[in-house]
Amino acid sequence: MQLTSNRWARLRELTGRVLSMLDVPLLLIAGVLLALATLVMASATADFDYRFDAHLVNLVVAFAVMLLVAQIPPLRLMQLALPFYVLGVALLIGVELFGEVSKGAQRWLNIGFTRIQPSEMLKISVPLMLAWYFHRHESQLRVRDFLVAGVILAIPVVLIFHQPDLGTAVLVLAAGMFVIFFAGLSWKLIIPVLAAGLIAAGTLAIKGDALCADGVAWPGLKDYQRQRVCTLLDPTLDPRGSGFHIIQSSIAIGSGGVLGKGWKEGTQTHLEFVPERHTDFIFAVMAEEFGLLGCTVLLVLYSALIGRGLMIAAGAPLLFSRLLAGAISLSYFTYAFVNMGMVTGVLPVVGVPLPFVSYGGTALVTLCTGLGLLMSIQAHRRRRRER
Repeated sequence: MQLTSNRWARLRELTGRVLSMLDVPLLLIAGVLLALATLVMASATADFDYRFDAHLVNLVVAFAVMLLVAQIPPLRLMQLALPFYVLGVALLIGVELFGEVSKGAQRWLNIGFTRIQPSEMLKISVPLMLAWYFHRHESQLRVRDFLVAGVILAIPVVLIFHQPDLGTAVLVLAAGMFVIFFAGLSWKLIIPVLAAGLIAAGTLAIKGDALCADGVAWPGLKDYQRQRVCTLLDPTLDPRGSGFHIIQSSIAIGSGGVLGKGWKEGTQTHLEFVPERHTDFIFAVMAEEFGLLGCTVLLVLYSALIGRGLMIAAGAPLLFSRLLAGAISLSYFTYAFVNMGMVTGVLPVVGVPLPFVSYGGTALVTLCTGLGLLMSIQAHRRRRRER
């Protein structure tokens, strides 16, 4: 009897220790967001029950990973940064040499008992590595340090882009650039890049017809990637082909109105006009069924999540923690901005999921790992302040 009592006491102590590492505001925001996402997923996968069941399993696994990561102190995360990054790059090289080809892309690596997509882990390992690097050189940051950071970032981005996986490459690049920006990158270097981007966008808008003509090649981009950009300019040029996704998602979003058609009442969704409705285009499902009101709630939740993450970053005692928390928080913004942009026809279709909403176990685990890192930073800051 005494033995059983001791076991229960130890279990309560362990449970209390685990729960003490969780940030309540962040957990509440994420909980409401995931509950809304589950509601939308139930409609998007209404004709495929096995996908909804798999989504629930993914939620449990992702939550468990979040709890586990939240227990790791920032100093330990710093020790893991370099080996985690090296492992990720090594796996990307393995994909390049031995990866499996699926739908024209070489992104998966068979490790015997399962297949993995190594590019997903770089969404975490790249900002982790860069935050560690800048923390080591905190006392005297020089131009050379930013150049080295650029090389650290460029290696995985180039490997991922070559698979090709433009969406993941954009996310990894953005996460790394956020760390470099927060570390103190001069505006003198940022403004020319922004100016070049604006010039490129203006040139494309003005001379789009000529640049998108048959036989015109774009250096560095594959033909299907060029076609996606050209489709963005005028999706009606190929309404049953490359323009189908944008046209149908735009119809679904517009038909939702202010209040939406109601849960599971979306005609564009359930008549299967919306492509990839449970993954990349799930925002169109939400807009059709929950309308502008539902989309506004989603945006408020994203804003609250990002805002809480930036608050955690601002209060972190270590440069490593500040850079990592800031990059993770703004990475959620990048996910949401790119996905909503491509679904509404503002950005090219690049295959970026809607954070915490789209179907996909790997992406959900990666996103919840980011939440775990934020909770770890906040919890250990709180403990340090209590000492």
